[in-house]
Amino acid sequence: MPESKRKRSLQEIYDEIKGILLTTKPQIDDPKSSARPSLIKDLFQIAALAESFLEQRSRSNNKSWIHLADSLDQEGVNLWNISGIIRKTPENDGRLLMGALRLAAFRLIEGGVETKPGIESLLHILQLASKTGATLSGTTGSNTPISSLFLPSEVGRHDIAARVLTSAAKYEELLRNTDDPDGIHQNAIACGTVVYFSSRMEAAWQEKNYTVADFMSQKIMDDDQRLTLLPLHSRQLLASKFHKIGKSMLELPEGIKPSDAVSWLQKAFTLADPLEDNAVPGVAELKISILQALARAYFVAGSYDRAEATLEELVPTIDASPDHASSGYRELRWLRLATLKRRKAGDAALLDAFKSIIDHMECSETNITDVLQDLRTMAHHHTLVTAVHQHCLDKALACRGAGEDCIDRLLLSLIFHCAKDEDHARALKAVDTVLTSLCQAEVELDIVPTTACLTLLWQYGDRHYHAKKWLEAADWYLAGSHKLFRLSSPTASTKCFRKAALCYIEQREFARASTVIRRCPTNEAKTHYIIFTIAVHQGLEDEAIRAVREMVEAPDFDRNMLLLATQLSHQSEMRVVLLSVLEALLKTLKLSNSGETAVEAMTLIRCIIRLALSLLGDPTANRCVRGPSLPSGLLATYLCLSRTTLIDTVVNHFRTAGILTEAACTQKAMSLISKDVSWLWRTAYNCAVQGCSEWEHCEGRIADLFDIARGLLEALCQASPVEIDSEIYSHLVNASFSAVSGHVFSARETALASNGKMDGGQISAVTAEIVACKQRILSIMEKEKVQKDEEVLRMQYFIHTLRVFEAEFLTRAKLWDQIPQLVQEIVNSGPLALNTYEAVADILWVEKDCPINVLYGCLEALLRASLDHNHLSVEKFSRWLRAICTIILARNTPEDRAKAIGYVEQALTVIEDNHDSDQPYPIDERQWLLATTYNTGTECLHGAMLDEAKRWFEASTVICRFVPDGQDRAKKISDTYTHLLSRYGSK
Repeated sequence: MPESKRKRSLQEIYDEIKGILLTTKPQIDDPKSSARPSLIKDLFQIAALAESFLEQRSRSNNKSWIHLADSLDQEGVNLWNISGIIRKTPENDGRLLMGALRLAAFRLIEGGVETKPGIESLLHILQLASKTGATLSGTTGSNTPISSLFLPSEVGRHDIAARVLTSAAKYEELLRNTDDPDGIHQNAIACGTVVYFSSRMEAAWQEKNYTVADFMSQKIMDDDQRLTLLPLHSRQLLASKFHKIGKSMLELPEGIKPSDAVSWLQKAFTLADPLEDNAVPGVAELKISILQALARAYFVAGSYDRAEATLEELVPTIDASPDHASSGYRELRWLRLATLKRRKAGDAALLDAFKSIIDHMECSETNITDVLQDLRTMAHHHTLVTAVHQHCLDKALACRGAGEDCIDRLLLSLIFHCAKDEDHARALKAVDTVLTSLCQAEVELDIVPTTACLTLLWQYGDRHYHAKKWLEAADWYLAGSHKLFRLSSPTASTKCFRKAALCYIEQREFARASTVIRRCPTNEAKTHYIIFTIAVHQGLEDEAIRAVREMVEAPDFDRNMLLLATQLSHQSEMRVVLLSVLEALLKTLKLSNSGETAVEAMTLIRCIIRLALSLLGDPTANRCVRGPSLPSGLLATYLCLSRTTLIDTVVNHFRTAGILTEAACTQKAMSLISKDVSWLWRTAYNCAVQGCSEWEHCEGRIADLFDIARGLLEALCQASPVEIDSEIYSHLVNASFSAVSGHVFSARETALASNGKMDGGQISAVTAEIVACKQRILSIMEKEKVQKDEEVLRMQYFIHTLRVFEAEFLTRAKLWDQIPQLVQEIVNSGPLALNTYEAVADILWVEKDCPINVLYGCLEALLRASLDHNHLSVEKFSRWLRAICTIILARNTPEDRAKAIGYVEQALTVIEDNHDSDQPYPIDERQWLLATTYNTGTECLHGAMLDEAKRWFEASTVICRFVPDGQDRAKKISDTYTHLLSRYGSK
């Protein structure tokens, strides 16, 4: 302070103060903020002058300043009262003005205090000093120190507040040394002292003088008797100040140990704990705030046991609070959880902490996120994390309206967590429990979360599958078949069952696989493929074949499934099943005009035929129809049926090959399959040849194979751009003739089984086939396609045999008008047809319905041809001659009798020529000739036809030479003829 000012008199100082007050008071109520800086400056000037006045007064020896002091005291009281009003003004800088007013008021009142003040005066001035110091240090309602705001340069430092509090220290010391024998003022003294200490404490804290602040706090807490004298609201206020400082130490801990914050908060709680919750408003909230901060301080300081104890004391209180879901309380519960985690508490304690958080939170996206993020740090606590998820889901279900969106997320998180659990059974049980609980709560998941959950479950199943943990993978897949997912994704369960079944197959638990796959719908090809796979592994051929058939008929059938089935059947060496699969492949082949499909079809047919033929040659191929309890006869029947089925398969596929070959010829694509056709005709031909000796009761099928071979050979010959080897034509002729022969034999078997009756359509078909075969062979012979003599001779025999077949079937068809033409063809065919003559004659002879004229004409032509070529057995000749003569004599015309006697005379020549040979004329036929000639001669005599009678009697006489007792019979015939001739001749 300048020297000139210190030498001024008290009066001068007083006058200057009064002068400034005169200009300042009107400005206090001025609402214009522009006048505030000058006003504040004037108020600080007043405070400085009042402080000078007090210093000058203490040096004065007279009492002339008393009236001046009283006047200043009054002015100070006025300013202090005004500061209370200003404090309530909602101006931004009102607190700054209030601090200036209080400083000026305090210094003015201090200037008017007595030289030896009493207890009350000391209490009053100490309280003013404490409040002023607190105000100037910025501790009353503002976080910004007053001294840092627009203060004059000479007072813009914390030393202003420090000087005020130094003055307060002087008054506190005076008050402490003042006697109060009656204790009348002990409460007031206690309050004043504590206010002073707290003001010093707060000011030191604001100045970051933590040592002084701690010292002052200790001064407050050391005197328990003084604290008990404080009013309840004062203790509450003091506790809140300790709490505020301790809390701020946690928020701004630069250079401050957490233990220091603990100390401050412990003191705060020591002050607040004795207070009853209902004694002063806000005490309960203050206690909770202090404990909350104290728990946090313990946590930061690493005293986790104390933090837990504090929180355990606090949690029941906040849970019972109406505002239990507030953000502050929520943070407290999280702090409790963090403390337990640091303490490495057991799962039960951690679960209880999580439940406390979940039970008192809203089911919002943010809160669920907080819980899930915290659980990520505890993934190794599998049981705990699962239980927390379940509790969260229970909470979300309880808040269906608000928490429904959280259910999807919690479910996904739980599945994700369970996948990491090393205890597979526990993980699956947790997932199933949650899914079942959601299902029981009638929760309906949308398609998006359903898909997400299924994707996760399949992903974990795939992970185990690739790791060859088949059973674990199956469990994860089966989890996706839960009823909860079927509502939104009905087809997903089927996919899950199929995946699980595949896992069981890999584990070779085929019974479980079969049980699972049967839960799938039966209208999907994929399901039937898995059923097929299971059946193959179990060796159930019938089941596998049935699955293939149903798979092909399914709407979602993919031909690639059959390719896989082919590979599996081949690897399993189940030839019967492989045959069925190959047939299905052939049936599902979509033929087009391109040759590629024909090549593929031919390849399949070749595989099928080769496989079926191998099964035919393997007795074990019939095991699928064999039963251990079947009787031997019934067993043979079953085996026969199976063999017949295989033969039918071979024939049918050869026939299909023939159809494809015809189509290829039409499309000019024969060159693509020529090798296949070559293999097919040879195989069909050889198979038919083998069947002739090994296949019983299969004449028709053998004939079909020969016919198919013939068709393939014809196609090959027609499509060949070069000359075909004669051997091919030889096989063509053989196959054609063998096919006709087989059909003839088959027709005969059918007729025998039907009491000799044969279907008209079959007769016509066989007849047409015989004619076609005959024309085919004749064409080959005419074109000289076969050069070898023995081959040509054989074909000629084939032709004659075919004519016999034709005669037989023309007879069966009652086509009598065509038989003479056929017989004429046979007669004109040369000497090789001699055996044919006999066969045709036999056919006509035994046919009862054959007309006489047809029979006679044919027998006569055949007999003449036989005689012309001199090649006929005597026995056959005798039979045919007897038949012809019988027919002729029955007509009884001169021409017919002349023919008859001519045949008889021919017979006499044959009898004479073969009398001593190995094949003599049959004796019964001789007897018939003898009787017939004698009787016919007798009839001629009676008819006066003497010349005819003579020839007949002469013939009978010659025959007598070749019958027993011939001489006697010849004499009797001669006598009879003479007698009759004499009698009829005389007439």
